[in-house]
Amino acid sequence: QVQLVESGGGLVQAGGSLRLSCAASGRTFSNYAMGWFRQAPGKEREFVAAISWSGPMTAYRESVKGRFIISRDTAKNTMYLQMKSLKPEDTAVYYCAAGPEQKVVAGRFTADPFGSWGQGTQVTVSS
Repeated sequence: QVQLVESGGGLVQAGGSLRLSCAASGRTFSNYAMGWFRQAPGKEREFVAAISWSGPMTAYRESVKGRFIISRDTAKNTMYLQMKSLKPEDTAVYYCAAGPEQKVVAGRFTADPFGSWGQGTQVTVSS
């Protein structure tokens, strides 16, 4: 059973930085993709970034390109999201997700192919 635990959220001023972490356990993640989604109040959950656990694939939503970097440390079974130049519109609950890479890519990084989810961590960016 996959377990994903996020940490690193908090309150930051616009222009600031945060690093989110996602500790993964419960299976081997080769052939899996890991991703970050976010959900702001009153809005649908949206894709932020994804990374292949063992390959070169990374993907980002357009609005975070150049500001967010996704990475993983396979030795620590942990994924990260380094967020810089944060904006108030980045305010949301951020969720870690995992799913078979082939399904994730075929699903164009929509939520459903990511079968496992963390509990979320709040990121609040003040103006």
